[in-house]
Amino acid sequence: MDQKTKGKYGEDLAVSFLQKHGYEILERNYRHRRGEIDIIALEKNLLVFVEVKLRRDVGYGQPESFVSNAQQRLVIETAEEYIFAINWQKDIRFDIIAIHGEELEHIKDAFY
Repeated sequence: MDQKTKGKYGEDLAVSFLQKHGYEILERNYRHRRGEIDIIALEKNLLVFVEVKLRRDVGYGQPESFVSNAQQRLVIETAEEYIFAINWQKDIRFDIIAIHGEELEHIKDAFY
C-alpha cells in the first residue's frame, strides 16, 4: 500500500470512529499555506482538530510520537486560520488518533 492510500485508509478509520462517537465531520484534509489538518470535527459545541497517525507496527515507537513539535505548530497555525475564517468563538481541542495494527487510540487534548 503506498503512502497516499495508507493515509486515506487511516483517515477513513478515524472518521468512522469519530462519527460512531457522535462527532460531526466538518472538513477532511483542510489546507492552508503549508499546513494541513487531517480532520476537523464538531463535538457538541467543541471544535476538534484531529491529526491521524497510522503505523503498521510500533517497533520504532507509538504512532502519536511521530507528531513532531514542528508539525504541531503547523497544525495550530492552520487551525487559527480556520477559526478566523469561520469566526469560531467557542472552545477548541487538538486530538491525535493513533492507529497501529487493529488498534485505534483516541488521544484527546494531545497538544496545544
